[in-house]
Amino acid sequence: MRNVIVTGGSRGLGLTTARRLAANGYCVIAVARKQSPQLAVAVEEADRENSGSLHFAAFDLAQIDCIAALVKTLRKDFGPIYGLVNNAGISFDGALAMMPNSQIEQLVRLNTVSPMVLTKYVVRSMMADGGGRIVNIASITAFTGYSGLAVYAGTKASLVGFTKSLAREVGRMGVNVNSVAPGFVDTDLTQELKNEHRQQIIRRSALKRLADADDVASAVEFLLSDKAKNITGTVLTVDAGNTA
Repeated sequence: MRNVIVTGGSRGLGLTTARRLAANGYCVIAVARKQSPQLAVAVEEADRENSGSLHFAAFDLAQIDCIAALVKTLRKDFGPIYGLVNNAGISFDGALAMMPNSQIEQLVRLNTVSPMVLTKYVVRSMMADGGGRIVNIASITAFTGYSGLAVYAGTKASLVGFTKSLAREVGRMGVNVNSVAPGFVDTDLTQELKNEHRQQIIRRSALKRLADADDVASAVEFLLSDKAKNITGTVLTVDAGNTA
């Protein structure tokens, strides 16, 4: 069974991805600060269905200096790491001119520095084991921009550049590195939007609908699969044609 780490796996896109991968035979280690009730249920379901498995690892990814020890522990407990899905991230809305420096630093630390450092230690073990897959969760804001999300978009754009360069560094060692760039995804958060704003986004999309979390999880699953063995250094956009 292939081991895959999914960061930010306690809710949202991370949890949906973790569920999907476990259902399709992977051993998934969901990394998050706390185990959510939804993740606890998903772990129980995975145990019952016995297709793959789902585990929770408590860790604060903002603790950069402890990441090496985390990877060492996970490798000891689970064995070789086949896949890493860098999904964890945060977002603060607000104009750059008014954003506190502490928030800027927090965004860059968790959205950029943390996944890069985690990838550093995971990719070392992948190279030693003869290969693996890395999928970085970016965002269409990396290409389109969005007023009030300048720092967030900057962190996601950095992951795209990171993906392309790292793919060239580690490809010869059998490691594929790709990104998935979700657009406006149909989640609980978007349900809270004013209907006018929601309809505006739908009208702007080529398919006249929003993508959902499972669409993003499907893209991640594909990039981890043998079907994507010759895909690396690319960005797969999942946005119902919002940027078409």
